Amino acid sequence: MKVGIMGGTFDPIHMGHLLAAETVKDAYKLDEVWFMPSHIPPHKQAAGASGEQRLDMTRLATEGYQDYSTLDIEVVRGGVSYTIDTIQLLHKEYPNTDFYFIIGADMVNYLPKWERIEELVQQITFIGVGRPGFDLHLDDLPEFLQSRVLLAEMPLVEISSTAIRRRLAGGKSVRFMVPDSVLTYITRSGLYESESR
Repeated sequence: MKVGIMGGTFDPIHMGHLLAAETVKDAYKLDEVWFMPSHIPPHKQAAGASGEQRLDMTRLATEGYQDYSTLDIEVVRGGVSYTIDTIQLLHKEYPNTDFYFIIGADMVNYLPKWERIEELVQQITFIGVGRPGFDLHLDDLPEFLQSRVLLAEMPLVEISSTAIRRRLAGGKSVRFMVPDSVLTYITRSGLYESESR
């Protein structure tokens, strides 16, 4: 089985995340995509919503789709989320599965700095998804990485979790930027009513 892992803070998950997953799934004939909220990503500040809230929103966004699901592995484990640790656990649990790790274009150039990257690329293939304002140049990557990164072009959608949090803090609508179920959850929970980042 071919499974795409889409990691991220998902603070909150939005339509751009879902569109990226669907684009990659279609382009590389993946059987499923598993969304995996990180507990504390190594490269970002702490999230605005708790790990449990981000898991709840991700589950709401993916429910009803047989080929999408949500992994709680990093939030449950706690601490800083390193992909190498997670992938090793997943390989033990799903030994007959080929994993593809889906990342945004902004993360492709950052790959050489990932924890134990030379070991990680022996275990998974990365798929970089084009995003507005980021050019993907695989030639800029170290040679050992170049053959382990695939590219997928998606319709450019100017949606980000940061922009959504700011809009909500400013009392602006985010309808059609996040799934309706996620928006209902955000509203009921009073999430992102103030946003300093």
